[in-house]
Amino acid sequence: MYKLFIRPLLFCFDPEKVHYFTFSLIRFLNKILGFSSLFQALYEVKDARLEREVFGIKFKNPVGLAAGFDKDAKLYQELSNFGFGFIEIGTLTPVGQEGNPKKRLFRLKEDNAIINRMGFNNGGVKEAVERLKKNKGVLIGGNIGKNKVTPNEEAVKDYEICFEALFPYVDYFVVNVSSPNTPNLRELQDKKPLTELLQTLQNQNNSKPKQKPILLKIAPDLTDEQLLDIIDIVNETKIAGVIATNTTISRQGLQSENKSEMGGLSGKPLTKRSTEVIRFLSEKSNQSFPIIGVGGIHTAEDAIQKLNAGASLVQLYTGFIYEGPALVKAINKKILENS
Repeated sequence: MYKLFIRPLLFCFDPEKVHYFTFSLIRFLNKILGFSSLFQALYEVKDARLEREVFGIKFKNPVGLAAGFDKDAKLYQELSNFGFGFIEIGTLTPVGQEGNPKKRLFRLKEDNAIINRMGFNNGGVKEAVERLKKNKGVLIGGNIGKNKVTPNEEAVKDYEICFEALFPYVDYFVVNVSSPNTPNLRELQDKKPLTELLQTLQNQNNSKPKQKPILLKIAPDLTDEQLLDIIDIVNETKIAGVIATNTTISRQGLQSENKSEMGGLSGKPLTKRSTEVIRFLSEKSNQSFPIIGVGGIHTAEDAIQKLNAGASLVQLYTGFIYEGPALVKAINKKILENS
């Protein structure tokens, strides 16, 4: 029903406006008596065989919603009713910011893809914390970044502020240095600044009575040499794992007219490359740390490929938009078939 009727209607309108409209609609429907239970009945798959324990956290199933969809933690409770095992909010910055000028979100229908250059638009970490205080049992990841106006030399402070503010309210952290939409952000992926950033956060983490997992989200555009550096950094700083991958700046093989728009590309064109990165990290590290696989998951088979390549968990974003919430159920059912 989603792909036949709902998606064609939504795709007639500006994607960013549709995003906010959909948020309002989901929130409204969940307030109507019985609808949240209906969504759960339609999309949740409950089975003990789906449970995963990864970096010390027990997930009810391995399918999560990637960061960027619910940046400000406004809809995590309602989105969890679609069968997700966990929801990642953000990217959050210390101070709220508008992000890049509109228009900044583009559908590439012929490619089953999206280009975004949102630029970490969010209301700031303090506002998100107030919403997270109302959490009723949803497993939450907190994706953190730096403000656009913060120079890279001072970026560590921004991550520390977000880490401290979110610590009591999220189950794990994700350090985002791989978005292509904040000027010079990806320079923080270089070995020296990245090691310093992650070690600082890990030291902050170790000062707590009970630590929380810190993960690093990386770009799919890294070379093999850079990926080997990532493995070294993870092992040196002893962070919990890696999320592979963020959006790409590559435009190889695209068919859509608006393929040249600036920003990060997500969706089906990323399927192969993100899986390659997962397999490389898993094999070269001798599976020494967990990987969350994300990028181009549009079918249950796409998710299985990432799990087989070495991912412990998977996340959806663009596939969720193109395929609808039935994709979450399909993946979980396929995992059970293969178990």
